[in-house]
Amino acid sequence: MHHDFRISVLVSSLLGLLTTCDAVRPNIVIILADDLGWNDVSFHGSDQFSTPNIDALAYSGVILQDYYTQPICTPARAALLTGRHPISNGMHHDVIYASQPWGLPLSERLLPQHLQSLGYMTHAVGKWHLGFYKAGYTPTQRGFHSFFGSWLGHQDHFKHTLGLKIHRQQKARYSTGYDMHRDLNVSWEGVGKYSADLYTEEAESVIHQHNLSRPLFLYLSHTAPHSPYQAPDHTIARMRHVTPKKRRIYSAMVTKVDESVGRVTQALKDKGMLNNSIILFLSDNGGSVAGHGGSYSSNWPLRGGKDTLWEGGVRAVGLIWSPLLTGTPRVHRGLFNVQDWLPTLLSAAGAPAYLKKGQIKTDGVNQWETLNGSERPPYESMLHNIDSVRKIAALRYKNWKLVIGRTYHGRYDSWLGKLSASRRDYTLDAVRDSFAGRAIHDSPASLPRPPVMLRLRKQASISCPSLPREDKSCKPHKNPCLFDIEKDPCELTDLAKSHPQLVRQMNAMLQKYRPVKPNNRRRDYRSYPHHWNNTWTNWGDLV
Repeated sequence: MHHDFRISVLVSSLLGLLTTCDAVRPNIVIILADDLGWNDVSFHGSDQFSTPNIDALAYSGVILQDYYTQPICTPARAALLTGRHPISNGMHHDVIYASQPWGLPLSERLLPQHLQSLGYMTHAVGKWHLGFYKAGYTPTQRGFHSFFGSWLGHQDHFKHTLGLKIHRQQKARYSTGYDMHRDLNVSWEGVGKYSADLYTEEAESVIHQHNLSRPLFLYLSHTAPHSPYQAPDHTIARMRHVTPKKRRIYSAMVTKVDESVGRVTQALKDKGMLNNSIILFLSDNGGSVAGHGGSYSSNWPLRGGKDTLWEGGVRAVGLIWSPLLTGTPRVHRGLFNVQDWLPTLLSAAGAPAYLKKGQIKTDGVNQWETLNGSERPPYESMLHNIDSVRKIAALRYKNWKLVIGRTYHGRYDSWLGKLSASRRDYTLDAVRDSFAGRAIHDSPASLPRPPVMLRLRKQASISCPSLPREDKSCKPHKNPCLFDIEKDPCELTDLAKSHPQLVRQMNAMLQKYRPVKPNNRRRDYRSYPHHWNNTWTNWGDLV
């Protein structure tokens, strides 16, 4: 008995030492918007509607002007959580559809698993979209202590359902399933409540209940502003100046995401965690444009949109806020890839030895010192994607970008998403008075003076000459197109003919990449919700 008591005391002492070490590690919060366009945040210069909470973090942190991600949901999320380019693990072609039996390979070790090794409590809230046909692919089996949200790629924002067509004897009907889960169990608590509000309340609860002896990792992944177009009536009413109607509803969806950013920031302050926190606000990819997927985002004046390799598809909204950063606020110029977050955040969490010993498998680059302004951006070349199924590819080399192939027969290859004439005066008072603005007021990373905020906003905006309706010189499905992105971020002028040697060189660089076979699988009709009490479930474990 005395022996057991001594062991208990020793274990408690060791845990106390670990807790002391863990307590100095920063809390990490990632807030991910779904299909948010470049021009859908007001810190990039848009005046159609404002995003004051997001702007508050942008103007007091680091705006990532050259932040790149994958052009669609599943590959982007895979790269974010694995630190690996999707061509390395078969996640680079298309998304996981609800009835398909595949997911992010179980051989991959995810960011929350690494952070658990460092003593973190890890929680996921919102959209998953990395596989669920077997329980082993779901969040609580991939490094998260808890999960509340949806397993699928999109859903009705109030009913939390998704239906798929079933074709039987020339007739079609829908099999509609409910998709809201707490850990592995179906959760009915949110029926009729707007998803962004549900997720925000859950995130606030996670923060308020957090044990301060451990550092926190919170992954808040919204399903907004992804289609379908839905928002609370009172929020839509605030946007009555925005036209057309679908854009008005879309703006209300963005507003709910913006409010979420503010409420989460306020919750961190209320809990006494804010001054030792790192907050990321990101979009998973460029915004859907011109009705693609039912969406009315704006990436203006960038070319293209979601599911294209133009800048509007892969250049995304990105910022990082933290009192732990030096040299803020500023607009950071330098290539930053979504796969860089894993090594960067592990470094910020105080695990450089963990990185140097090669205990992680990553294609990303640790950019923590770069974000602190003490090192030059590391990229000379950066692969956007290679998809041999769709015969598309894009590569950055220094200031140059090579584009090969097209999607949707070029339907979204032009400059889309120009906003209506409806504008509202942009006021910095709204930024200061937002939840986030007030929360960070007493923080070491508080808002700067108004002239500084306006200067940052100007630096974070992109303007281009008058844009044509279509580019008749560039036909990437026939010949590669070449652009000088630093001088021509809107991809207006194809320079391939005047730089043939550079085109050959960049083509040769592309040939050196060896994408693995895509993981995609055909639909499995056994997945359909009418088999499972009208819910989406991990059917692969049950059949």
